[in-house]
Amino acid sequence: MKPKSVLITGGTGSFGKTMLRALLDDGVEEVRVLSRDEEKQDALRSQLSDARVRFYIGDVRDRTSVDRAMAGVDSVFHAAALKQVPSCEFFPQEAVKTNIIGSENTIRAAIEHKVSNLVCLSTDKAVHPINAMGISKAMMEKLAQAASRELGVGANTSISCVRYGNVMYSRGSVIPLFIKQIKQGLPITVTEPSMTRFLMPLRDSVSLVRFAFEHARQGDLFIRKAPASTIGDLVKALIELFGVPDHDVRVIGWRHAEKLYETLASKQELATAEDMGGYWRLQLDERDLNYASYVSEGDTEHGLEEDFHSHNAEQLDVEGVKQLLLTLPEIQGELESWKALVK
Repeated sequence: MKPKSVLITGGTGSFGKTMLRALLDDGVEEVRVLSRDEEKQDALRSQLSDARVRFYIGDVRDRTSVDRAMAGVDSVFHAAALKQVPSCEFFPQEAVKTNIIGSENTIRAAIEHKVSNLVCLSTDKAVHPINAMGISKAMMEKLAQAASRELGVGANTSISCVRYGNVMYSRGSVIPLFIKQIKQGLPITVTEPSMTRFLMPLRDSVSLVRFAFEHARQGDLFIRKAPASTIGDLVKALIELFGVPDHDVRVIGWRHAEKLYETLASKQELATAEDMGGYWRLQLDERDLNYASYVSEGDTEHGLEEDFHSHNAEQLDVEGVKQLLLTLPEIQGELESWKALVK
């Protein structure tokens, strides 16, 4: 059933804006945007000029502002987060406030206001986390799952999560940076060419969230079977698309707390996962603290699979990356402006 009123926390971010437009195209009667950036809200208000969109200045860290924005909505997409690995690494307490405390505020407000569906957005960095950003998002998942166990099947509120990797051309991603360096004649700065990352267009992240909204049971976590590529092949694809074969590429070394590859699902999760074609449903472990089989006997069903990560996912070669890039409207716009510039 299509919701009448939807709240997007962090609604002025890359995902939030794309989800917002998709909901408006679907004919949703009211979409609320909660964020703390009044400049981005004002710009988005001017771009849309749609009376169905209501803007709320506030922060998920503040339960009062979350309650104010959530009262009366049918569904919530929780996208508000600190997402940059280096900034979270240097200021982990800020990641705790937004990604953990802010998520708990959102979850508890959704339950209190009897929201039908809450979908929380997570990241591949939450699996086997080694950095503050990934740890804080893993804790968000645990908070959502704990609340799901507490509520149980048949509750007024259904809580689920989605987990995805790098969103192509999103704010803070490497693709806009590489393109900027190409256009300005600066060296393309690569941390480690052999690193692999999942590649997901924004439209696919929206499709994943919609899939969760339509299919989620209490406590489910969904992932999309996204392809991946090396950072080196991504750079080669951009150099070929922009027609700059001799452009300088410099390897600058690993950033703080980076991984060689990212993992979307652990082997333990996949052991009980449901294959849904283009998606996996990772099911909630509903055991409580009284389960002897875990405490004293263990679980013989786990460890039968391998992790699903960006090294063993479908690998796109340079031509494959180019074709995927060309499906992005942002890349098409960048190429058009580049062609006009170099004429």
